[in-house]
Amino acid sequence: MQMNLRTLVLASAAMAAAALTSIPAVAAITGATTLHVPFSFTADGKILSAGDYTVKRDGDIVRLQSADASQNFAWVTIGAPGNDGRVVLRFTDNGQMHALETVQYEAVVTPRLTRHSRKAEDISPQYVVGR
Repeated sequence: MQMNLRTLVLASAAMAAAALTSIPAVAAITGATTLHVPFSFTADGKILSAGDYTVKRDGDIVRLQSADASQNFAWVTIGAPGNDGRVVLRFTDNGQMHALETVQYEAVVTPRLTRHSRKAEDISPQYVVGR
């Protein structure tokens, strides 16, 4: 079997292209959940519109990003024993506006992000757009 330089280069290029395209696809599927929030809300003092938001976990950090990537938030989490592996955005109703109270990603949750609460509302797996 005779192998020439052109065959070796083409085979190496094809293998490299396949490896580079498959890694981001796997990363996009695992480690991120998209939730649909059907109302506008505040987070860290910013007003966010209704829509899809991606929640990702990077170790002890939970990240929230709007669908157009114009809004990004990151919070340090704490362990939450007894959580059932769900991804949940918990909101409080401050009268006219909802405020993001906590973000749960499986076994971790953010400390309370709001100061006052009246009525709580969860955005959880029934609203999951993609996981």
